[in-house]
Amino acid sequence: MNKNRSVAVALLATASITMPALADKLDDIIDNGELRCAVTLDNGQAGFRDASNQPAGFDVDYCRDLAKAMGVKATIVDTPFPDRIPAIISGRADVAVASTSPTMERAKSIGFTKPYFAYNYMILTREDTGIKSYEDLKGHVISTPQGNYGTDFINEDLKRWNDPKGSLKSYQSMNDNILSVSQGHSDATVVVNTVAQDAVKSGKFKGLTIAAAAPWEVDYVAIAAGREEYGFINYLNMFIDQQNRSGRYKQLWNQWIGGDVLDPSRSTVTQ
Repeated sequence: MNKNRSVAVALLATASITMPALADKLDDIIDNGELRCAVTLDNGQAGFRDASNQPAGFDVDYCRDLAKAMGVKATIVDTPFPDRIPAIISGRADVAVASTSPTMERAKSIGFTKPYFAYNYMILTREDTGIKSYEDLKGHVISTPQGNYGTDFINEDLKRWNDPKGSLKSYQSMNDNILSVSQGHSDATVVVNTVAQDAVKSGKFKGLTIAAAAPWEVDYVAIAAGREEYGFINYLNMFIDQQNRSGRYKQLWNQWIGGDVLDPSRSTVTQ
């Protein structure tokens, strides 16, 4: 062994002794005994507050399943759509189980798992608007909640239609968005199937109806975590696989959503 190589080996040995082991988010959560999940609680049957004002829905149970697998307690952090990504970046939550669509722009700030859930988008309108299809939205006031995946699509179509009578209103919360349609401040909104179904069935909003499906691809949503947390994201991906293989995903779908199961692992519709 030459002198230079001896020095290099000595330096590496010293570094291995003096450098502390770096724990990732997974270790931190297990050590703390708590998993903090950002969940949007005005998101139809995916996330809402029950009659006792307690968090409930698909995303809530999914978070609780994840915490159970990790051997820790689950804490639900009520997080509106616009705050999902800031909640992860600021450290207020460890993960966002909150119907977050993975996009290239968002991936500059946070990390994403493989899809854990899938949505269709529906046109929610009043019975008196005459809107029966997506193209019928031309010339109408459309509303959307801030942070909604479909907002960019709607804006693009408003430009394509080149209709000066058409416009888009934005609301802070999903509840305000749907209330706008119900009260006539806007004529329609395009929201995920779970929200549309819940709005019609709830009886809280008068005269609402689902006109048709939006001509968009299925929205496969992911769990969001810190961008640098590779070990934690790997664990989350394994957990999603386990939920799908064990049938737990389908069980939760049937409990909270109903109807044909949109399978995020196969990008197909199953019965």
